[in-house]
Amino acid sequence: MNRIFLFIYNHRTFFTFIVLEVFCTWLIIQNNQYQGAAFFNSSNQFVAGINSFSSDVRNYFALRDVNQTLAEENVALRKKLEQYSQQMSAVHENAAYDSNFIHRYDFVSARVISNSVDRFKNYFTINKGARDSVKAGMAVISEYGAIGKVKITSKNFSVVSSLLNTDVMVSALVKRTGHLGSAQWDGDDANCVYLNFIPRHVKPIKGDTITTSGYNAVFPENILIGVIDEVGQRDEEPFLTIRVKLAQDFRKLSYVAVVKSTYKQEIDSLQHKIELLNR
Repeated sequence: MNRIFLFIYNHRTFFTFIVLEVFCTWLIIQNNQYQGAAFFNSSNQFVAGINSFSSDVRNYFALRDVNQTLAEENVALRKKLEQYSQQMSAVHENAAYDSNFIHRYDFVSARVISNSVDRFKNYFTINKGARDSVKAGMAVISEYGAIGKVKITSKNFSVVSSLLNTDVMVSALVKRTGHLGSAQWDGDDANCVYLNFIPRHVKPIKGDTITTSGYNAVFPENILIGVIDEVGQRDEEPFLTIRVKLAQDFRKLSYVAVVKSTYKQEIDSLQHKIELLNR
């Protein structure tokens, strides 16, 4: 404290000058309309700039909560859309619809906490696990389309095999022609997969939409996978070579939804029985 007083005393002339300058400035502002208006306009602009910067900082740190809320709303809307789609399909076919069948899919919002795209077998981790009823084999989708299947789970987290995994195959449909194939990554370009088993007589074209077929209990039907980027064929091959540009950029995965299928266990059980009977 003594050093502070000593510092002020040694520089008393300077501090006196500062006080007098401030006092004179105040007198000018108080007694001159033009200078007063100019000062208050400048001060208001400065304060507004500070407030704007402070608001931007607060909004930036609130983005995670906003994104989480939007992701949960998207999941709720997707669930309603899926149910509505199934109901309208039954109406168009003049068929009675089963309420349980329409509600066969549920969705759980999750956030991606780690991801890889540069390996032959890529995975990403989400912050939902067994505690949220997430199980191995469940489909995972993003706002852009199908992105993978749950591989393993713990209490609070799950590891998902992404479409950029050479072991993952997804039943796919050329929407314009209605032909079925299988979407699979070849381990090369992280932006594309290949649509396999499309016969040579089919005439897909560049730009055709590729979606999930719905021919299994994992992915709902009509979930976007991507669009055809290139179509080729080899003389010795019975199938076309079709490259599909993925709808989802896997380098930008953030919020996703896990698809919970009510009938998956029942269908898997039937398929297992068939396999046993064929042995």
